[in-house]
Amino acid sequence: MEQLKGALDPFKLVIAFLRTCNENAKNDEGATAVEYSLLAALIAGVIVVAVTALGGRIRTLFNTLITALGGTP
Repeated sequence: MEQLKGALDPFKLVIAFLRTCNENAKNDEGATAVEYSLLAALIAGVIVVAVTALGGRIRTLFNTLITALGGTP
């Protein structure tokens, strides 16, 4: 029976390690802020790319509308 206790000691160490990791994983308050920051940066990047790609077309569209309404662009 003593040999069996000695063989289980590494398993107790692994179980203690996994419990500690699990407890630390539950504390994710900072991760939420990081995720929102990354999402905001991604949205900003998409907006910049869209405005850069479509900027000339949008300007032309507004100039056409202004001219159609009788104004001068």
